[in-house]
Amino acid sequence: MGLFDNAVPGGNITKPLMIALGALLVGKMLSGRSAEEPEQSPVPAPTAPVPTETTSADGGLLGGLGGLLEKLRDAGHGNTADSWVGTGQNQSINANDLGAAIGPQIIREIAQRTGLDEQELLKQLSTALPGIVDKLTPNGQVPQQHQVASAFNS
Repeated sequence: MGLFDNAVPGGNITKPLMIALGALLVGKMLSGRSAEEPEQSPVPAPTAPVPTETTSADGGLLGGLGGLLEKLRDAGHGNTADSWVGTGQNQSINANDLGAAIGPQIIREIAQRTGLDEQELLKQLSTALPGIVDKLTPNGQVPQQHQVASAFNS
């Protein structure tokens, strides 16, 4: 996977985990089309709609990496999120704390898209996000959204 090698303990980034990370950070990865394109299927998908204020065509369900970090800060996990961006040791985050910060509706949406149980999804995300965010911010700076998207496409 290139950039994300060794980002996750054990080095294994499964396809459902990549879908989940893409859903959070890169909107185009949600279903292979941008959020502006209408669904072509004649039968509506059985997924619950995500509120438009949390959906960004280019930035995933939370508005990209910056949106994810802001959600974590708003939920009282700013020091943890900042440790992932900074150049020091990455702090861990409890799966339940991550779920509360992201929000149950978004977790439900991602779980439906990945086929993972919500608790398993949170467990995998809480393990993967510190290393992934660290890899995306090598100089302690949050990259532009197009840079995050290209990291997932490479």
